[in-house]
Amino acid sequence: MKKTVFEGAATAIITPLFEDGSVDFETFGALIEFQIAAGIDAIVVAGTTGEGSTLSDKEHRDVMDFCIKKTAHRVPVIAGTGSNDTAYAIELTQAAEESGADAMLLVTPYYNKATQAGLIKSFSAVADRTSKPCILYNVPSRTGCNILPATAAELSRHPNIVGIKEASGNISQIAETAALCGEDFSVYSGNDDQIVPVMSLGGKGVISVLSNLLPAETSKMCRLCLEGDYKAAAKMQLGFLPLISALFCEVNPIPVKAAMSAMGYGTDVLRLPLTTISDKNRSVLLSEMRKCGINV
Repeated sequence: MKKTVFEGAATAIITPLFEDGSVDFETFGALIEFQIAAGIDAIVVAGTTGEGSTLSDKEHRDVMDFCIKKTAHRVPVIAGTGSNDTAYAIELTQAAEESGADAMLLVTPYYNKATQAGLIKSFSAVADRTSKPCILYNVPSRTGCNILPATAAELSRHPNIVGIKEASGNISQIAETAALCGEDFSVYSGNDDQIVPVMSLGGKGVISVLSNLLPAETSKMCRLCLEGDYKAAAKMQLGFLPLISALFCEVNPIPVKAAMSAMGYGTDVLRLPLTTISDKNRSVLLSEMRKCGINV
C-alpha cells in the first residue's frame, strides 16, 4: 500500500510579500501558526497560490525551508517543486527533500505543452530522483496541458507517485481517473467548489485556496465527507459557494491575497504580471467574507 500523505484539507498557502515585493517571513510564520491552530490537515507551500512561479530560485528554496521548519512536523508540508523544466523540477524536489518536506506537488509542465508520453517521462524522471511521495497537479486551464486518465493510471504505477490534485474541473474525467488508478492512489480536489463531488467519488480531500481564510471549516467539510455525511458536507459546500466564487473573481491568488490582507496577514502585493484586485471585486469579496463571519 502506498502512503497517503494526508486526508482532509491542505491549504495552498499564500506567500506574504512586503510593499517592495520581498518575502514577509514574519507574517508567513503567523499565517502558518493560524493554519495549524485551526486544525488544518496539511500545508502546500510555494504552489500556484504561493506564487511559486515568480519566486526566484533562492526565494523558492527559502520559502519551502522556512515553512518546513516553522511547521516542525505538526502537519505534513507538501512542497511545490514542479516546473516546465524537468531538470529544474528535480533540483527543487531534491532541495525540498533535504529541507524535510513530507511530499512534493508536481504541476504539469506549462507552456511546453508536452505530449502524454512526455508527461509520463517527465514526472517519472522527477519521482525517480526522490524518496518522498509525489502528488501530480493537473490544472490545464493554467498550463495548457491535461493529464488524461490513462496517463494518470500509468503514472500511478510508479512507487513514489501517490496521488493527484485534480483541478481540471471535469468531473467525468476525475471519475475515470479515480476508477483507473484505484484506491491505492489519492485523488484530491483542486477546486474549492468541487470538494464534495470529488470526495463522493472516493477523493481523499482538497488542496484549497478557501482554507487560507477558513481552515477549520474547510477541514470540517472534508471530515464530514470522510465520515460519510455527505448531506451535511453538501450543505457547507453550497453555503460557501458565493465566497468561493468571490475568491476566483480574478485569477488566483489575486483575490485570496486581498482577503488575507484584510484579515491582517500582510499586504495584498503580488508579483507581476499579477496585479492587485479591482476595487469593485474587492468590495464583493469583503462582503462575502463578512457573510461567512470573517471580521474584516
